[in-house]
Amino acid sequence: MSLLEVTGLSKSFSSGRDLLGRRNRWTYAVRDVSFTIDRGECLAVVGESGAGKSTVGRMVLRLIEPDTGTITFDGVDVRSLKGGQLRRLRQRMQMIFQDPYSSLDPRMRVADAVAEPLVVHSTMDAAARDRRVAELLDTVGLGSRYLARYPAELSGGQLQRVAIARALALNPSLIVCDEPVAALDVSVRAQVLNLLKDLQEEFGLAYLFVCHDLALVEVIADSVLVMAAGQVVERGGVEQIFRTPSQEYTKRLLAATPVPIPRHAARGHAGAPHPGATGV
Repeated sequence: MSLLEVTGLSKSFSSGRDLLGRRNRWTYAVRDVSFTIDRGECLAVVGESGAGKSTVGRMVLRLIEPDTGTITFDGVDVRSLKGGQLRRLRQRMQMIFQDPYSSLDPRMRVADAVAEPLVVHSTMDAAARDRRVAELLDTVGLGSRYLARYPAELSGGQLQRVAIARALALNPSLIVCDEPVAALDVSVRAQVLNLLKDLQEEFGLAYLFVCHDLALVEVIADSVLVMAAGQVVERGGVEQIFRTPSQEYTKRLLAATPVPIPRHAARGHAGAPHPGATGV
């Protein structure tokens, strides 16, 4: 059984009102999208801006409510859950947002930001939380010297590492990565991608990786879902999509792709620190 099964997911938004202020026009952001993600798999959802990629990711976590469709996570009907049941399930489904500068509270120290999910969802005492937070920062290549710092004191790459540590805090099975390196300098992107890949292998994570840049997708993805105007136009393994795409839209996306970062570029060896362990 797949970890995540999505069937017939659709979402429309109001795009106009009549003279009385009533909504009378609707635009589909996502229409009849279906896919599965296995445990430990990275499925990349790609397409141009406005294709509906981020909306799909947010609907999976029910940050946006779908109009129609089913979402099944590890055998559980996600759309049927409410209140405490949904909060408990979300411990296993986390998200990394595009902009690390806005996803972290500027008034919270790094230690407090990473600890917050543990405060809300776990019964750990303060000492156990402190140990867990230090462990998480080590895992993402930062270290305890960053515990007392504030977001304004960190670079974009460092902030995204903090966001990744926060997402890992509750030992999730699935992480929705919404353009996680788009806001970073080009020189830092490969390091963060390699970190995500290392963490996937170390913890058996599944990723729903939303991205518009196919050069990045080739580095990290196992399979690819190509979207255009809210609909799926092609699905396949990463090698098949890049070598023998069947749809003209996919071919056009590939033609516009810059030279890719080589797969496994700058990867750390087993037992070595994660790439960028100096805190880039």
